[in-house]
Formats: sequence, structure tokens, C-alpha cells
Amino acid sequence: MAQREIMEQDLMELDVKKLHPLSPEVISRQPTINIGLIGHVAHGKTTVVRAISGIQTTRFKCELERNITVKLGYANAKIYKCEDESCPQPWCYQSYGSGKEDNPACDVPGFKNCRMRLHRHVSFVDCPGHEILMTRMLSGATIMDGAFLLIAANESCPQPQTLEHLSAVDILKLQNLIVLQNKVDMVQEDQARNQYKAIREFLKGTVAEGAPVIPISSQLNYNIDSVCEYITKIPIPKRDFVSRPHMIVVRSFDVNKPGCGISDMKGGVVGGTITKGVLKVNQIVELRPGIIDKNADGKTICKPIYSRIMSLFAEQNKLQFAVPGGLIGVGTSMDPALSRSDKLVGQVLGDIGTLPEVYIKLKIRNIKLLHRHVGVEKNDTGKQVSNLAKGEVLMLNILSMATGANIITVRKDCVTLQLTAPVCTGIAEKVVLSRRVGGHWRLIGWGEIEDGVALDVPATPTEILS
Repeated sequence: MAQREIMEQDLMELDVKKLHPLSPEVISRQPTINIGLIGHVAHGKTTVVRAISGIQTTRFKCELERNITVKLGYANAKIYKCEDESCPQPWCYQSYGSGKEDNPACDVPGFKNCRMRLHRHVSFVDCPGHEILMTRMLSGATIMDGAFLLIAANESCPQPQTLEHLSAVDILKLQNLIVLQNKVDMVQEDQARNQYKAIREFLKGTVAEGAPVIPISSQLNYNIDSVCEYITKIPIPKRDFVSRPHMIVVRSFDVNKPGCGISDMKGGVVGGTITKGVLKVNQIVELRPGIIDKNADGKTICKPIYSRIMSLFAEQNKLQFAVPGGLIGVGTSMDPALSRSDKLVGQVLGDIGTLPEVYIKLKIRNIKLLHRHVGVEKNDTGKQVSNLAKGEVLMLNILSMATGANIITVRKDCVTLQLTAPVCTGIAEKVVLSRRVGGHWRLIGWGEIEDGVALDVPATPTEILS
């Protein structure tokens, strides 16, 4: 729909102290909550996103050829409810794309003269379900406020990655889980009922034990209105609008077409979610770690990237300012070669001089290992997770950053790690640990950052500060 049918934003009238995730000038244009889609491969995560938002998140050639999600997929949607309280549930709930006007007409027969009211504006994070893409799922999970766990009705429960993904969100203490029993159109009613019982049994003792289980068919749009109703029940997390801005980068790209002239060229684009503070058009920001290189002695060095925000977008909705929650795109003045092909994924964006240290060595405390391997082949299922050993190579997920690490020392529930790539993070941040098992990275445990060895970050150039 036309941009005039949604609320305008005005930087001159902006007072961040008065903002709220449901403020009309915010929710009209930008999502304020992130919902992840997790579960086994081919259980219908991408189709559910399309049913709710109208957007197909698999766009890359490798994804279309294999019919699976390979990279993290993103889509936004608005959830509405009819203003007439007598409009029957759950039909009174509807979803539309992010550009829909704020008060569309209700399409329930008998209520078409009524208007609908915008209740939620959400971003969906479509995570890969294939076993070899677990680290990408973990990167997506760090920005989720809630999640849909997809379980296909035509397969036994649990499947390997159903168990592995649930273990991951349990580690990250993710609340607000909704279980979607998808593909009920492909089984008999008694089969669906029996699988529902199996799902309930599987969820016992997990973070999703009390979660609602909704039978749906995403291909036929069956019961999607019930899913929309439950989305409106997910509480909006408390957001910090007044602190200095801090954004986690989960994607980056170059929007320029081949052969684009210099005068028409646009700067690099980064996408992600703001964890605190407000970003504004024309603001000067810093990206850390920035450009990573080695000096003459072979030591890793980093040079932060400084750039101006040229534009802010939530899908096609143009923003003057962006707030915490939801996924946004930040158009910058940086060289687009720096952001091409997700080169900046895992970096942190914010006000100059306010970002955390950049670490090349970390000390991780309070390490908890899973008792047994999950999500592996049947002959490996149930094998005990062995203790960490000096010299072992692990994969670490810290916020949206995935990096290899070599264990230098091991003491009880504490290890020291040399990172293969520097990471910008804070003390006490959660770290998810994965180990190579059967040729793939497998989730084995978690811990938190106690301390580390930081790189010397060059001082901000005076021309940037002036």
C-alpha cells in the first residue's frame, strides 16, 4: 500500500523518552518483536512465513535448487484484529505485509463495514533446519524474542534437528514458544491426534513444556488466523530507547547492480536488530571489529569502520529513526565492497566510542555441557558429550558472530580460547559451544565470558569527531 496510508515519522518531533514499542509512529512502519522459526528440515518453516507475511524467504539460487533454507531468511508482517468485539475468533485476526495501512477493512463476512486495528508488527527469522547449518540457526536465535517450533504431522516426533533446535533455545533461555503441528492436511485425524500426544510427551521437561500446540496447514492457510491470535499474546519485551544505540548485524550486502555508474552508486547496507537506543538518519556510526587484517609481525589487527547513516528501512517502509526490536536495514556511506556477501555479519554497530572491546582471546566460565549428543545420526544418538580438552577446536556463537576457537587451557568449568577471528562483545555475554561430530558442528554446551585479551583499537580520526 502507499506510504501515505501509514504513520509518518518526524525527527524534529522525536522524543525518545516517550517512545514505546507500540507507539503508532513506531509500530506503523517498523517491527518491534522478532519471532524465529525453528525445527527439522522440510517441516514447513518457510511456508509458514509466507502464509503469514506473503513473503518467500528462500531467494538464493542454492536455496531454490535444493528447496531448503540455507541462509537466515527474513520477513515482516502486521497482525490485526477486528475492532468489533462480536467478530468471531479466531477469524477476527488477520495478517498482512509490512506496508499495509494501519486500519484496513475487516474481510470476515458480516463485518466488512468494520475496521481492523494494528496489534503487532513482527519480524520473522527463518532458520535453516538442515543439520549442517546449525551454526546459522544459532546466529539467528540470538536476536529472537519468541519462536515457532515446527513439527510436521506426517513424520515421527522428534526428528534430529527438532531436538537440537529445542536444546539451543533452551540454552539461550528463550521464552514465548509456540509449537505448530504443520501438514495436518496430509494425515488422518487419528494420526494427528496420536502425534499431538507424542509432541506433548516430547515437550515434557523442556522450555516448551507449557507451550500451545496449534494444528495448521501452511500450504492451505488452515488455522493461520489462530497463529495470528497467539502472536498477539506474545508480550513485547522491555526495550531501552534512551541508551546509546547498539545494533547486532546479521546480514550485509551491496545493492548496486553490475555496471552501475559511480554517480549512481550507493553505499553498503547492513541489516540486523537494535538491542538498545535509537538510530537516526544522518547519524555517524561505528562498526566493530571493522576491517580485520594482520600486521608485519603476523598479529591480528582491526580497524573500525566509520560511516554515516544515509537511509533506514523496514522492508519497503522508509524510516527516519529505528528503535529496538524487529529487523531493519541501514543504508550507509561506506564502500559497498566492505559489506558485500555478508562480510559484516557478526559485527556490532553503534555510536562512536561506545561499543564493547574487540577480543581475540576469551576466558569462558560456568561452562555447562549437554549430557548427550542431540541432532546426530541414529548410531551416534545418546553418546555422552566428552569433556573439553586442551588443543581442541570448537565453534563459538556469540551474538550473531560464529568463529572458530582453539582451547589453550582447561580448568574445571572454565576454559581459555584463542579465537580465529576477533569478536566485539561484552563481559558476561553468553557463548554457545559446538564441536565437530561426524563431519558437522554439533551443539555441546554453553558458558559466559569472564575476561579476555582485547585488541588495540585505533583512536577515532579527528576528522570523524569534528
